[in-house]
Amino acid sequence: MAPSRRRRRCTAAPPTTAKLVLLLVVLLLQLSEGASSDGGSDAPCDFPAIFNFGDSNSDTGGLSALIAVVPPPFGRTYFGMPAGRFSDGRLTIDFMAQSLGIRYLSAYLDSVGSNFSQGANFATAAASIRPANGSIFVSGISPISLDVQTSQFEQFINRSQFVYSNIGGIYREILPKAEYFSRALYTFDIGQNDLTMGYFDNMSTEQVEAYVPDLMERFSAAIQKVYSLGGRYFWVHNTAPLGCLTYAVVLLPKLAAPRDDAGCSVAYNAASRFYNARLRETVDRLRAALPDAALTYVDVYSAKYRLISQAKQLGFGDPLLVCCGYGGGEYNFDRDIRCGGKVEVNGTSVLAGKSCEDPSRSVSWDGVHFTEAANRFVFEQIVGGKLSDPPVPLRQACRRGGGGR
Repeated sequence: MAPSRRRRRCTAAPPTTAKLVLLLVVLLLQLSEGASSDGGSDAPCDFPAIFNFGDSNSDTGGLSALIAVVPPPFGRTYFGMPAGRFSDGRLTIDFMAQSLGIRYLSAYLDSVGSNFSQGANFATAAASIRPANGSIFVSGISPISLDVQTSQFEQFINRSQFVYSNIGGIYREILPKAEYFSRALYTFDIGQNDLTMGYFDNMSTEQVEAYVPDLMERFSAAIQKVYSLGGRYFWVHNTAPLGCLTYAVVLLPKLAAPRDDAGCSVAYNAASRFYNARLRETVDRLRAALPDAALTYVDVYSAKYRLISQAKQLGFGDPLLVCCGYGGGEYNFDRDIRCGGKVEVNGTSVLAGKSCEDPSRSVSWDGVHFTEAANRFVFEQIVGGKLSDPPVPLRQACRRGGGGR
């Protein structure tokens, strides 16, 4: 009989130092990724450019270049002269750009002295989501609606990159690099004029709310078009409390009644909140449809309402009293003589729509738009992310749901 053999037990060799180090590195990487997905990383997104779409709340010279030059005393506080902005100085978009280390955005429609190396502004004052019927001189609405703005953006990509690549020279200093389009921040601030358009057509709040779903479809289509062109990071402002804008209260007093404790129209503000609720739902749906996009919904309404309802506590005067207007009285607002408006005196054209002495104490610049001081306040409220969904600061708006890029 053959001698029996003992079976050897197979035991794992003890891990070497190199293997232990490797396991430790993997573990640390996993922990780092987990912290990032939970929003733990404070690293900024390093946006190289901003491309903006909107109306007068963010227009830096589009309508002024297109139709009529913005007159003095617009621009007096910061620029010392009209700068295409419907304010005495800078807008919220200007403070946003500055905080990200990006130059103030040139208007796409402005052909003189523009620099698009860090983005472009497609917004025009009086713009809407839905195209208006009729001329701007009849409807008061810009022909550069949101769908036109996104078409301009598409053309801008094609033409700028052709010129950058094939002509070069000075154009490489004033046009964006090709890789900027996928890394840029895309900002949207539009919808206010779509609501006021209905009211000025004598619609009720119920009638205005009835066409909001159509606005949402058009807005969604605009975001998806920009996404198809390479955009991935979106910063979407909701609309302001319309009932707190002087011109809406003065020009349609019957519709504006009743008022809340801040002096704002209850009906107009209800329409704004209805619009904002639908906009938030639309952004949620877009997140599901565009999983590679980071969409941040920003509650500008709350920032502006806080400013208006607490104006005196915050160091401002009456929030509905117009700084640059005419006529004095309760609001210093005249439907025919607006900021910068002139009248004939003994055959001479004289400035009548004058600025107040200290715009920094005013919320309303001209009855429609905010002063630079008010715009700065709004920026300070939204830049840190406390009014955003997800609650990410502006500099981290590339993060999806607070997570990684």
